Amino acid sequence: MSARYYLYIAMTKVLLLGIGRWGANHLRVLSSLPIEFYVTDLDPKRLEGARKLGIPDARISTNYKDFASIVDAAVIVTPAQTHFPLCKEFLDAGKDVFVEKPLTLIPDESKKLAELADKQKRILQVGHIFRFDPATQWIRDAVQSGKFGRVNMMRGHFGGFKRPRNDSGVMFADGIHFVDLFNYVLNAVPKNVLAIHHDFMGRGMDDISLVSMEYETKYGNTWATVLNDYFIPGKFRDVTVVGEKLSAVCDYNVAQYKIKTYENHHVREGNDFKGVEGTMTQIETPPEEPLLAELRAFVKSIATREQPLANGWAGFDSVRVLDAAMESAKTGQRVEIK
Repeated sequence: MSARYYLYIAMTKVLLLGIGRWGANHLRVLSSLPIEFYVTDLDPKRLEGARKLGIPDARISTNYKDFASIVDAAVIVTPAQTHFPLCKEFLDAGKDVFVEKPLTLIPDESKKLAELADKQKRILQVGHIFRFDPATQWIRDAVQSGKFGRVNMMRGHFGGFKRPRNDSGVMFADGIHFVDLFNYVLNAVPKNVLAIHHDFMGRGMDDISLVSMEYETKYGNTWATVLNDYFIPGKFRDVTVVGEKLSAVCDYNVAQYKIKTYENHHVREGNDFKGVEGTMTQIETPPEEPLLAELRAFVKSIATREQPLANGWAGFDSVRVLDAAMESAKTGQRVEIK
């Protein structure tokens, strides 16, 4: 990159809205980037974390409107219900926006934001962080290059015992990660979805969900499932891809050696099938922090005007799949994706 590019980045003014549990990670990463950085949160106590990182008091406030007019871009890490009005406000003002997933909780609102970003020629990036993990890139490249052959099945488990979010159920809080990942790997949106939800804690929101999706792509008819929960002891961030030629298991909890591939296959013997276990291979991918990669990519998009890897339309696609899953869970019927 040219010296002019780096000078432009250094002059870019970025405002962070929200430094709660996940926003605190955004604070840490953004403060390390060569940008002019502003921070806001409604809770004055949380802002002490920004001061400890050396952010000047003149760039810290409990009111985002203090800086909204002077910044080039906003990073929105606030409750999901606030995403639509905040994104719309900044896009209407001609600002670029990074917003944590979900883009919104309602498909129509997500579509409006994607359309608005296009109309305003603004960057709208959604925090689909798993797209930026090198392991995901390996899986996507392997699927699209034909290493798996026909992709028969994909399975994801994003769960484990933890405190639930209070702005959405577990499917929108966690399941959306792997729904988007599957969309990205297969370069498609499922044709239909069937979902089962439970509300064991009685909060009026799902705290365990099982989502089953059917994709039709050039890689075959793929059945994909995503399980999410707040209860199972441990921490699970794993994806399995089963193809006719190759299968892979990816554990996103692991720092570097996340992927193992298996050349397993079935052989017909008369009227029966025999399972043959083939070679297992450990795949090494670069150790990179996905949050750093996606925020660095956002800052780069501000400078280059290139569309981000997870733009508003990707955000819309994941929301409309989950909206259909919500309908399916209520009706008990498989729902076509609109």
